[in-house]
Amino acid sequence: MILKRNIFQRLLGICATKKPADEGCWTFEAGTVTVDLARAPELAQPDGALRLEGKNLPARILVVKGDGDTWHAFKNRCAHAGRRLDPVPGTGQVQCCSVGKSTYDADGNILSGSARKGIVAFPITEKEGRLKIGV
Repeated sequence: MILKRNIFQRLLGICATKKPADEGCWTFEAGTVTVDLARAPELAQPDGALRLEGKNLPARILVVKGDGDTWHAFKNRCAHAGRRLDPVPGTGQVQCCSVGKSTYDADGNILSGSARKGIVAFPITEKEGRLKIGV
C-alpha cells in the first residue's frame, strides 16, 4: 500500500502528518522527548502520528501509534533525500513524502523505493500516560 499524494505534493515533499495541535504536549530535556498522551489526541488511534520539530531537538521526530500498545519513533528524515515521513495506514510502515516513495518497516529497515539504507528508529516506552523517546 502507498500513500495517495498528487504529483505536486510528492515533488514538494509535503507530508500529511501534522505538528501537534497542542505544542505543549511534548518536551525535550537531557536527550529524552516526553509526550503527554492526554494532550496529544492525534496519537489516540492506531496509525495516529505526530511530527515533533523545534525545541532544540537534534533531529525531527515522527511518532506513530501502532496496533494495541505499540509505539514507534523515527528520525523524520528519509535516507534518500531527507524529506519527511508519514505512516502508511494499516501496514506498520512509514513512507517518504517525495516522488521516490521510499518505504520502511517499524524497525526502520528499507523495504522499497529510492533509498539504499534504513532510517533511525528511536527507543520509545509508555508509562502512566507518557511516552519517553530516547534521542
